[in-house]
Amino acid sequence: MGYVTSLFARKMVAAAGDGIDAEEMLSSVGLDPASDWDTGQMIPAARYYDMLERMAAQIDVTDLPVRTGASMRLDEYGALGLAFKAATTLGASYARIERYARLWTSVVEYELRAVAGGTLFILHRAGERRLGMRLSNEATLASAVSIARQVSAQPVSPKMVLVRHDAPRSVAAHEDWFGCPVRFGADLDAVLYANETLARPNILGDEGISRYLLSHLDAELSRISDTPEVVTQARDAIAQALSEGTPKMAEIARSLGFSARSFHRRLSEHGMSYHALTEETRRDLAEGLLRDDRHSLAEIAFLTGFSEQSAFTRAFKRWMGTTPASYRKARTDL
Repeated sequence: MGYVTSLFARKMVAAAGDGIDAEEMLSSVGLDPASDWDTGQMIPAARYYDMLERMAAQIDVTDLPVRTGASMRLDEYGALGLAFKAATTLGASYARIERYARLWTSVVEYELRAVAGGTLFILHRAGERRLGMRLSNEATLASAVSIARQVSAQPVSPKMVLVRHDAPRSVAAHEDWFGCPVRFGADLDAVLYANETLARPNILGDEGISRYLLSHLDAELSRISDTPEVVTQARDAIAQALSEGTPKMAEIARSLGFSARSFHRRLSEHGMSYHALTEETRRDLAEGLLRDDRHSLAEIAFLTGFSEQSAFTRAFKRWMGTTPASYRKARTDL
């Protein structure tokens, strides 16, 4: 299962404005709407795409990715944002995104590729090109240009933006914000820059600071595992404990041989929070049980840690945008 930083979800929801229920949307991906923004907290990419598709059913999302990308600020990217600022040129900044993006997402890779007429900053994201992914890709391309404009003393405009999926009903907002042609239906998701643009010095470029930040990022990168054992073990322990109600973090930590503080730190190292992991486990378990007709809805509510079926129904509708009964029927009709 792939993950992305929760920052993307919070930014999308904020850019959507009053046309959606922000608290409901954030809760649907396992985020506490009232908590501080934690850019290190990760959420499942599939759930993020689900949220975007639910938003698209409620509001016009044609220019939402552009508005979201425009709202991104380097200060929100932590050490990676500082490293982007401290690089001596814009090209060196993008090289750091290419190298360290794994700290922010496990579903996207970036590539700098020299081509005739300049250099492409390419976004690689595998999987079904569903609406949620398409919206996310557009926002990511806009974010890449937004942060470039924050480090350059001169205005930054790409030569062209390429998007693999078909165009929305209007591309006027995209071309106005990027300041260049935006070609949909292309072979790549990418931003094309003139080499002179990438060679420009950054406002705050500093080799000394860069060396320090890169050593920090290298250390963070070395700690990341594609399948962190502690997360797998915690998910299994939570699933087993749910039939007795929602387990407390200290209980799960103790069952795995950790103190609560050490367990929290280990999850954070892998971009997870206990709340998000518990919500993810509940949802995945509920989906699996609903595919088996031997379990009644009341039993599934009990097995996923709810004291009442009505509470389970409300939570499931928040996660999936539909009731458990409707979800089961839709699966049966396939």
